[in-house]
Amino acid sequence: MIDRQLIDCGWLVQSRSEMNLGAGPGVAVREFQTASGPVDYALFVGRRLCGVVEAKAEGTTLSGFSDQAARYIHDMPGHLVREDGQVRFEYVASGSATLFRDHADPQPVSRHVFAFHRPETLELRLREPATLRARLQQMPPLVVDDLRGCQIDAVMNLEQSLAQNRPRALVQMATGAGKTFTAATLSYRLLAHAGFKRILFLADRANLVRQTRDEYLAYRPPGTGRSFSEIYNVQKLGNAGIDKDAQIVVATIQRVYSVLTGKELDEDDEEASAFEAIAGGQERFVSYNPSIPIESFDLVITDECHRSIYGTWRQVLDYFDAFIVGLTATPSLHTLGFFGRNLVAQYPYERSVVDGVNVGFEIFRIRTEIGERGSIVKAGYDLPVRDKRTRAERYETLTEDFAYAADQLDRTVVVPNQIRTVLETYRDSLFTELFPGRHEVPKTLIFAKDDHHAEEIVTIVRDVFGKGNDFAKKITYKVDGADPEQLIRTFRNDYNPRIAVTVDMIATGTDVKPLEALIFLRDVKSELYFEQMKGRGARTISPEKLREVTPDAEAKTRFVLVDAVGVSESLKSISQPLERNRVISFDKLIDEIAAGRRDDDAFATLAARLAALDRRIGEKDRAAVVKVTGGLDLKDLASRLLDAIDPDVLATHVAKEAPEPDQKRAKDAVKEQAAALFDDPKLRGLLKDVKAAADIRIDQVSTDAVVSSGWDERKASDTVNRFQKFLEEKQDELVALQILYHRPYAHKHLTYETVDEMRDALKRPPWLLEPVDIWRAYKRLASEKVRGNPAGTLADIVMLVRYAMGEAESLEPLSSLVAGRFNLWLGREEKAGRTYSDEQRAWLLAIRDHLAVNIEIRPEDITDAPEFAGRGGMIKARGLFGARLPALLDELTEVLVA
Repeated sequence: MIDRQLIDCGWLVQSRSEMNLGAGPGVAVREFQTASGPVDYALFVGRRLCGVVEAKAEGTTLSGFSDQAARYIHDMPGHLVREDGQVRFEYVASGSATLFRDHADPQPVSRHVFAFHRPETLELRLREPATLRARLQQMPPLVVDDLRGCQIDAVMNLEQSLAQNRPRALVQMATGAGKTFTAATLSYRLLAHAGFKRILFLADRANLVRQTRDEYLAYRPPGTGRSFSEIYNVQKLGNAGIDKDAQIVVATIQRVYSVLTGKELDEDDEEASAFEAIAGGQERFVSYNPSIPIESFDLVITDECHRSIYGTWRQVLDYFDAFIVGLTATPSLHTLGFFGRNLVAQYPYERSVVDGVNVGFEIFRIRTEIGERGSIVKAGYDLPVRDKRTRAERYETLTEDFAYAADQLDRTVVVPNQIRTVLETYRDSLFTELFPGRHEVPKTLIFAKDDHHAEEIVTIVRDVFGKGNDFAKKITYKVDGADPEQLIRTFRNDYNPRIAVTVDMIATGTDVKPLEALIFLRDVKSELYFEQMKGRGARTISPEKLREVTPDAEAKTRFVLVDAVGVSESLKSISQPLERNRVISFDKLIDEIAAGRRDDDAFATLAARLAALDRRIGEKDRAAVVKVTGGLDLKDLASRLLDAIDPDVLATHVAKEAPEPDQKRAKDAVKEQAAALFDDPKLRGLLKDVKAAADIRIDQVSTDAVVSSGWDERKASDTVNRFQKFLEEKQDELVALQILYHRPYAHKHLTYETVDEMRDALKRPPWLLEPVDIWRAYKRLASEKVRGNPAGTLADIVMLVRYAMGEAESLEPLSSLVAGRFNLWLGREEKAGRTYSDEQRAWLLAIRDHLAVNIEIRPEDITDAPEFAGRGGMIKARGLFGARLPALLDELTEVLVA
């Protein structure tokens, strides 16, 4: 395996007896003799001995063998070493994993690499007077001209992190604070002063790749008098691969994967934001590509590093032997985890508003009867029914009452009157409540649920405002006969359109500074994605530039978020687990099985999808499937897929006494037979069409009415008052409240059960309170005292109660408090003469983070919770803390939660 990997990377592998150092630029000699015995491979470049490879069996943990490899380096024959430090490159490899160390680095440390470096690379490094990591410790002072304070902090701290050889670093900068300008500044300094050869910049979507490339091209490094593009080559990565002369390569991670694997990439796959892919996707695996060696990039910058980099695309990032820098406005816990909690600079949105980098916002809430409760159309009415694919409409007479819920709006039911009611309320409030004294409609962006919804909204906007086509435009990837990029430029720079409707294209990254209003006609479950969408309105603009597109505007001092769906109130999923999620689209799953995918998860998933689809289609579609398959319906197709992975069914096809290879071949044959049904492109096309052809009913009967619109302070007051009343009435009844009110007969600690009991009581009549709603109500009434957002944990309820009781002057998540309390506790421990090892501290930090979410820790948590089980569980904890463990858990609970 290692022979093959070395050969793939450009090395000639020879035995000791057949050694010919002139046969090529790089030669790896097996079983080369040293004073300590034979080393598995000695590496020669340009006939010079330069390093070693120590080989171990696959599956072996490698870190312990670095010393052995270093000993071989030290004991190489003296007559082969012409100068100090010549034999410096050390690899420890098992075929499935490889560690690399350059002994010329300051404080050399091993790091994982995807494959071996090419001989030409090692020869080049031998000729350099200092290594890249040594050069990072000798950077000249930063020229701060034209840099904001937050950009100065980010660049300086990133360079310090790189000089310390930290492999990953994260920068949090609010949307609009100039992340790309910061990246360009860092890139120039690393290329000019640290000898970096090439840098990869990963953007979230294709149009952001174009925007980033343009920003790099326009950047003017201070003191040079030239643009960046006059000094260095900037490439937008395409199908042709990496330009050998490019120093900056800008791409989506999907494009990098495509180039690495040689698989064609549909442009649509680059156009949607990965923030939308809530469910994740199947992990992309890559193998070594000789035309793109692992040393192709010295630095990878990933902008808006959403969670797909931790699962779906992680191996693409791991491929390159490069530092990784993350830029984000909205870091999650898993983002911090991926970057090793090396958060080198923070510039949150609140600070950016204070500094004048961004503007603040206000929420204007619109509630309508149908939007809140849905509606019922009585039997006997004729309703239009639209085909999703063709948009053709037919009329259907209702034979029974048709009821729909609010969450069906604009997905399976379109209610033009509901959309119209929201837009009319916005229109009527524009110059009285939202922008008093103005008469021009401000630049407005509306977020729709999908392309069909966006189409409906554009039509209604034009009608509600009594304007022509130029007034309102749809800007999505499916704009027929128009260039979306040109539409964005027009929306940004021209008087018209005044209102744009989008789904995803302007949701992240795209800079439209004159925007003053965002209307949400869709909910968003991801907190990170919601923050990105809000950021579209936060950009500052000079009064002169604003008046070029909105003549009656004096200045942009804030933007208005018009919430018509409860997006500002709904509980959001801030982050997802790091482990892989295999959910993919129906169409892609069928195509992957047709292309040869044979894992059990794929068969089981497709079987479930087909069975569910069978319950939804009509007889006409069912008959079409039977005709194409020659007699099989969807249930039969699903059954055959399940049979192919069912052990009991497979047992009838495989003889128990058969050798294991024969059994595997027989099982594989059953899978191939089941999958062969999907070889027929007609069947795949029919199944996709049947799946996509769900009808949308259009309710033109129900009329909608506004329930409420405005800043919603009255509702917030009502929520807070009900919560206060709940506490007064339940303080002697609920155990958690007894503890929090310090009743003498209360238990010592809060527990999961007692706080969960309180949460259930809150949700029951007559209270009907959700903790997240209470939190937001306090924020609306006293925003200066409320910091952060609730995470939907039990700890949130505890913090709410303490704030309502007056025990806390401000309301903030427990997680933001425990760090300070924990550090104070550590200080007291040190004064008491108790010190902790690095491993003990890591455990204590894990206990701290567990308490910040769960407000209690039990012995069974140490055994079962993933964050502890992965560290060795109870056995390891007892080994580290001994008999003091139970008292330690109690003490930390008291210190951090009480």
